[in-house]
Amino acid sequence: MSLFNVFDIAGSAMSAETVRLNVTASNLANAQSVGSSEQSTYHARHPVFAAVMESLQGDTSGVGVAVSGIVESQAPLEQRYQPEHPMANEEGYVFLPNVNIVDEMANMISASRSYQGNVEVLNTSKQLMLATLKLGQ
Repeated sequence: MSLFNVFDIAGSAMSAETVRLNVTASNLANAQSVGSSEQSTYHARHPVFAAVMESLQGDTSGVGVAVSGIVESQAPLEQRYQPEHPMANEEGYVFLPNVNIVDEMANMISASRSYQGNVEVLNTSKQLMLATLKLGQ
């Protein structure tokens, strides 16, 4: 494993956290949208991360993280009786998304802190490499 792989690993983690932030922002933006049926109502989405491994002469070492997909939450939608709402179905119910605002805010903070941590890894690695080069002077 090359010394420069730390940049690839931290960069892939930053890309994954960017996807996580975008999906969380989408969930928050659609948290109050309504639909007339379960199929037409927004469902919360969550990214699925996977470790990217590299096999080199039988040794497995991590080389980053990838987003293997985005899945929709299977939690039930909230039904609210509002017969006057223009999106109400024939029984008078509207469907609200299964987005939990508190969980999404915690997810956003976690993704932001993970991103910041990876930026610190990059900065520290750069400083250490520069210090190593200065040893020969």
